[in-house]
Amino acid sequence: MEEQLNKLVSDCTAQISSAANRKELSDIKVRVLGKSGELTALLRNLKDLPSEERPEAGKHMNIARAALEEKFAEKFASLREEEVAARLASEKIDITIDKPKRDIGCLHPLSSVRNRIIDFFVSLGFIVTDSPEIETDYYNFEALNTPADHPARDVQDTFYITDHILLRSQTSTGQIRTMEKIKPPIKMISPGRVYRSDDIDATHSPMFHQIEGLVVDKNITMCDLKGILDMFAQYFFGEQCKTRFRPSYFPFTEPSVEVDATCNHCHGSGCRVCKGTGWIEILGAGMVNRNVLSGCGIDPDEYTGFAFGMGLDRITNIIHKTDMRAVFENDIRFLKQFK
Repeated sequence: MEEQLNKLVSDCTAQISSAANRKELSDIKVRVLGKSGELTALLRNLKDLPSEERPEAGKHMNIARAALEEKFAEKFASLREEEVAARLASEKIDITIDKPKRDIGCLHPLSSVRNRIIDFFVSLGFIVTDSPEIETDYYNFEALNTPADHPARDVQDTFYITDHILLRSQTSTGQIRTMEKIKPPIKMISPGRVYRSDDIDATHSPMFHQIEGLVVDKNITMCDLKGILDMFAQYFFGEQCKTRFRPSYFPFTEPSVEVDATCNHCHGSGCRVCKGTGWIEILGAGMVNRNVLSGCGIDPDEYTGFAFGMGLDRITNIIHKTDMRAVFENDIRFLKQFK
C-alpha cells in the first residue's frame, strides 16, 4: 500500500505541474481527491491491513492528502494569475498610439485687447458698466448735448428702429446712465458694441467696439486726463510712446481734443502707416460739458470731469498691425497667429 501511495502522489504531482488551465486542474483534483477518487479508494483498503499497521498507514495517507491539497492550491493560484495577466494583455488600451493632433483654441484678438484695456483701468480704480445696445434718442444724442440738426443724428449715419429708438452709435450712453444713478465721485468705463451706417474698409465697419471712460469729481482738470492717457499709451505701446492733444469738437465735451500716440510702426520717424507724420490717432477726449453734467443732476459749479472714448478695433489694429476687415472675417489662418 505504501508503494501505491507513493506512486499516486508522484503521478498526481506531475499531472498538477502539467495542467494547462483551471478546468483541467479541477478534473485532476476530482479524480484523485474526490469521493470516488484514487486516494479515497486507498483509504477504503485500510480495513484489509493488520490492525497494528492501520494507524501508521492512515497517518501517511493524511500527510499525502494535505501535501496534494497544498500543491493544488498553489497551482490554482498560479493559473489564476496567468489567466488575469493574459486577459489584461488582450484587453488593454495602448494609450501611446498616435492620435490626430487637436488644436487648442485661444482668445480672439479683440477679446484679448478688450481684457487688457479693462484690466488697466480697473487697476486705477475704475468700475466697468454696461448699457443697452438698443437705445433711445435721448440717451444717444439729447442727453449728450447733441443738437437736433447735428449730422450724427441723420438717418444716413445712424440705424433707427423708430423715430426715437435706435441702435446706439456710441457707448457714451453708458456714461449718462451711470451719472443718473451714481453721484460723484465717479470713475467708470463702458465697453460694448456700437453701430453706424459705414461702408466696410480697412478702418470702418457698420458694427464695431468702443470703450468709453468717465471721471467726475471735484477739481478734475485736463492735466488729470493727460496723465491717465499718457499712462494708457505707454502701457499698450511701450514706455517710449508719447501723446499729443489736438483741439477738436464733440458736443458732450468742452474743451475737446483728439489724442495721437507715437506711431508704433516707425516710433515717430514717419512711415506709410502714419502717412509720414510719426503719429497715429487713438481716441477722442475732453472735459465733460456743463450741460451734460446739469442734465444728469450734477452741479457743474461743484464738480468737473473728463471723458474719453476709443475704438477697441482701432487699438487692436494698431497693436497687431492689421486692418478691421481681418479682425471680423474669422479667417482661421489669421486667428491662429494669436495662440
